[in-house]
Amino acid sequence: MRPANEALIVIDVQNDFCTGGALEVPGGEKIVPRVNALMDEFQTRVLTQDWHPADHSSFAENHAGKKPYDVVDMPYGSQILWPVHCVQDSEGAEFHPDLDVSKADHIVRKGFRPEIDSYSAFFENDHETPTGLDDYLSDKGVDHLTLVGLATDFCVLYSALDAVRLGYAVTVLEGATRGIDLNGSLEDARQSMLDANVVLEP
Repeated sequence: MRPANEALIVIDVQNDFCTGGALEVPGGEKIVPRVNALMDEFQTRVLTQDWHPADHSSFAENHAGKKPYDVVDMPYGSQILWPVHCVQDSEGAEFHPDLDVSKADHIVRKGFRPEIDSYSAFFENDHETPTGLDDYLSDKGVDHLTLVGLATDFCVLYSALDAVRLGYAVTVLEGATRGIDLNGSLEDARQSMLDANVVLEP
């Protein structure tokens, strides 16, 4: 068992990010057995869950004349437009059925504000609006995080960088993540994490 100051953060292992989902991450579901095993090692285990309203501003279909993966300017910066995914209370938003949700101590739902997207487990994409996760971990005396989940180059990346910014020591287990790799985004994400002193392990 890991020390009490360490927590496992499982990012967005949801149906829409797995094979056949609306925003499929190649091989996304293949990490589930390892993630389940990892949850037995930690005393604090947090799951995050994309939880979008149908009118979410990050959905391409909510922008006239736009298609998925176009980029638009939002008040908080550039925003990639996505296929509709992880809509609240839909099957796509549910955790993958093989993920052992019963082992979770806490679930963070993010992206539920229509006007702003949220990749990070800690903040909306304005980098200011908190999800409450930092307070939860601080109350437990956690200062070291191990991150796994989907997708490496978006929600895992943003969560790792925000965690470092908040003062956590951060490890990402690359073998328990999968990436979208949009125009080289996976390698860019790896470099960004290394530059931020995130430890990358297999």
